[in-house]
Amino acid sequence: MLTVKELSAWLNIKPSTLYLWVSQNKIPYRRIQGLVRFEPEAIHSWLNSFSSTPSNMPLRVPRQTAEDVDHLIAVAKAAHYTSSREKPDKDRATQGGQ
Repeated sequence: MLTVKELSAWLNIKPSTLYLWVSQNKIPYRRIQGLVRFEPEAIHSWLNSFSSTPSNMPLRVPRQTAEDVDHLIAVAKAAHYTSSREKPDKDRATQGGQ
């Protein structure tokens, strides 16, 4: 049986994280007279359950090309910036929108 201190060193995580996982039933554990203990075989099985398989892997979003990004920037600028020939909105409002 492993203690919280031993398992936290093995997994390279803080003991407080283990206690949190125990309280949320995210990790297999046993309570022996109020003390939290871990069975190494159960921990190995638990860790192996996270092995990456094609069905568990997140879908990758294809990266955008520079042209796509440039197009998005141009669209955003056109939507939110006033060209140098146009009057700012404040001037338009005082001149009746002309």
